[in-house]
Amino acid sequence: MTLPVLQAQELSVQLGKDEVGLNELFTITVTLQNGSIKSYSDFPDIEGFAKRGVSSSSKTNIVNGQISSSQSIIQRYLPLEEGTYTLPDFSLEVNGKTVSSKGKPIKIGPPVQRNTRRGRRDPFGNLFGRDERGASTTEFVDVKEDAFLALVTDKDEVYVGEGFTATFAFYVADANRAPLQFYEAGKQLSNILKDLKPENCWEENFNIENIYGEKVNINGKTYTRYKIYQAAFFPLNLEPVVFPSVPFEMIKYRVAKSPSFFGRDRQEDFKTFNTTEKVVKVKALPPHPLKDAVAVGEFELDEKVDKNTVATGESFEYNFNIYGEGNISSIPDLKIPSTKDIDIYPPNISQDVNKGGGRVTGSKKYSYYGIPNEPGSYDLEDYFSWVYFDPKKGVYDTLRSEVKLTVTGESKKNVSISSSDLGSFYDNIDLAGNKLQKLKEDNAAQIIANILIIAMLVAAGFMFFKK
Repeated sequence: MTLPVLQAQELSVQLGKDEVGLNELFTITVTLQNGSIKSYSDFPDIEGFAKRGVSSSSKTNIVNGQISSSQSIIQRYLPLEEGTYTLPDFSLEVNGKTVSSKGKPIKIGPPVQRNTRRGRRDPFGNLFGRDERGASTTEFVDVKEDAFLALVTDKDEVYVGEGFTATFAFYVADANRAPLQFYEAGKQLSNILKDLKPENCWEENFNIENIYGEKVNINGKTYTRYKIYQAAFFPLNLEPVVFPSVPFEMIKYRVAKSPSFFGRDRQEDFKTFNTTEKVVKVKALPPHPLKDAVAVGEFELDEKVDKNTVATGESFEYNFNIYGEGNISSIPDLKIPSTKDIDIYPPNISQDVNKGGGRVTGSKKYSYYGIPNEPGSYDLEDYFSWVYFDPKKGVYDTLRSEVKLTVTGESKKNVSISSSDLGSFYDNIDLAGNKLQKLKEDNAAQIIANILIIAMLVAAGFMFFKK
């Protein structure tokens, strides 16, 4: 059996007619030969036209054992006013590859008349939903939708620094009968977030990449919720967090009142939905010496030491791991008191932030190295502790080490001096001054020196006279 041969992939762009009527659509079609279009960038805007939805088509042929397939994405443009307009040169990203096209002028003329042969009646006119002149006779009506757009938060009031989750979503009731469809959700959202994101908050975006429906119950009524954007916010000051009313456009189809057998049963239209303004109140933390320097959340401690008994001059490793729910990224570092008994070196710090289920959780780990200088028993809580505010309990709390360290061996405070064994000079060095002193004379040495000089002179004189 011979397997079909798959042809190479090729991208191309096809532009619509140079002249369209007010009742016609201009199109830009991007086609990928022998491949599937998984992603593509925004089509260009054209002055004098409004974008009106994107459609796709695909086909596959096998001829003489060779596969030939293609997929196309078609952007439709609705003419707004008669005149001549210019489509500029443009480029698109398709599956990470760039395809470019030259622009061109496009003329918008009056509505185009679509007539059948003059003097003859189309016997199938009503069957296809058209009159004798070829014009559509289908009447489309607007069906009232049972749906709404909303931004909701899981808390209405928080402490400064306390996190809350905001969800921007579209809700459709199970009883809804109006056909609805998302329209350029990503592009709309990027513009909406410029107004929606509060400036007085730290944001942790949940990064929704695909819009999925999930069932929710609101006041005893079942809806399908489509999350468009979700993030956790942590207020940085006492100003209220305000989410203004924002619009979001959906495709809403008008339904044929009396659909014909081969005619269209719906007509594309657009409707803008709006959220209502949402305000989250922010309250101050209770009085505390560290209230402006503590993290806010629900935290626990996971600690570990590599050895509980260590000799002086020997190193040990200690991990202080803070984990829980809160603004993990802004957890303040521990303040280690200075001591000569143990040399504690700056830590290696690592953190892990998890965003899911409407919560921000994670951990921040501090890995310390210490070298004891003095023998004895040590409670590490004297060195390692961390204060935070628990908004659920409304109180300050402290994570304290429970590790006890036993240090053996001799004192290492003056290890560099004692190892040289320089004697009593260094024992009394703290008592000595640094003022220069005149050396004292030694009388005995001076007498002996004088006697030796006299003896040498006498000996020299004796030798002289003997000659």
